[in-house]
Amino acid sequence: MAESIFLRVRRLLSARVEDSVDMMERADSDSTMRESIRQVDRAIDEVRADQEKAMARRLQAARQQRMFAAKLEELTAKARFAIGEGREDLAEAALSRQVDLEAQIGNLEQMQVSAREEEDRLEENLTALRTRKKQMEEALAAFTIARSEAATGGDGGVESSRHIEKQVENAEAAFDRAMTGAGGVGLTRGDAEALNRVAELDTLQKRSVVAQRLAALKADKAA
Repeated sequence: MAESIFLRVRRLLSARVEDSVDMMERADSDSTMRESIRQVDRAIDEVRADQEKAMARRLQAARQQRMFAAKLEELTAKARFAIGEGREDLAEAALSRQVDLEAQIGNLEQMQVSAREEEDRLEENLTALRTRKKQMEEALAAFTIARSEAATGGDGGVESSRHIEKQVENAEAAFDRAMTGAGGVGLTRGDAEALNRVAELDTLQKRSVVAQRLAALKADKAA
């Protein structure tokens, strides 16, 4: 969508209900408020859909993590078998793959944390939007009653409208929880030489881990 759902929710929550009430009274029409309520309804649907997507991402990451954990155990068994068959090269390959999977498991854990945080933010959005919709519907109902009673010469509707408007004003503080957009954090990058050195260090660390595990398997076989 053209507008981030978090930014859209913030925009809807930052709009003042009293302003819409004033516009209805000046125009003697409830069309503006009804359209605003429809916008909130559409936002609720979008937030709920995004929440379901975040949950699906979290569950998928959890399933992949379990699969990788089982694969790690399988690779350990394969490496031991390779050592027993005198195929140190195959054992080293299995252990190298193990290190790669462990890195992916770490990424999957972070994905689950991020997805859960997004689910929680979206749930807060849903709560705020539902509360805003209720306040808008109350203001619209009060306006409709006031206009109907004014047409018949009564003044009770005007008093009721002002009472609801005061309630809305008192509740405005609850709608100031504008959700911050999930914008990415800018990352600084070093020059090409520094990046290459870091990549080389990562490779050396991986080789060291593989060598240590290979030595441990060979020691177990010799024992």
